[in-house]
Amino acid sequence: MAERIEVLLSEEEVERKIQELGERITEDYTGKNLHLICILKGGVFFMTELSRRITLPVTIDFMAVSSYGDGTESSGRVRIVKDLDEAIEGKDVLIVEDIIDSGRTLSNLIEMLKNRRPASIKLCTLLDKPERRVVPVEVDYVGFRIPDEFVVGYGLDYKQRYRNLPYIGAVVQE
Repeated sequence: MAERIEVLLSEEEVERKIQELGERITEDYTGKNLHLICILKGGVFFMTELSRRITLPVTIDFMAVSSYGDGTESSGRVRIVKDLDEAIEGKDVLIVEDIIDSGRTLSNLIEMLKNRRPASIKLCTLLDKPERRVVPVEVDYVGFRIPDEFVVGYGLDYKQRYRNLPYIGAVVQE
């Protein structure tokens, strides 16, 4: 079975939204010590563009996490595949994620990071699927709320493909 990709959010729409988010974050964090934590792999595309639009000094770090369970549904139990390189104690942390759906993994990750005593911790996502939420998680900065469709592009993949698309597309099976 082949798939095709239907454009859900154009490259221009995505770029405009990231610019807006960068401006809001700049305003909210002026005078603070902003530390961005990118959740790999998908979040790297979004964080790169977002950080370029934040017009104040930032530091960055990366985490790779895995939640395990039956393979199709996240258990929310977080296994750190790649931990942070720097301590976050006393820093204003902004977690940058590509998409949030169930909230299980992010909820547990945030609790884990709070134990490392940052000054503050907030969450920014390019895409949010709130109707898929099974665990409450406060998302402070949302690019787009999208319907419950399987999406690719801008870091999101289907079998490790399509991450490099400059737009967000819905995967349609044919």
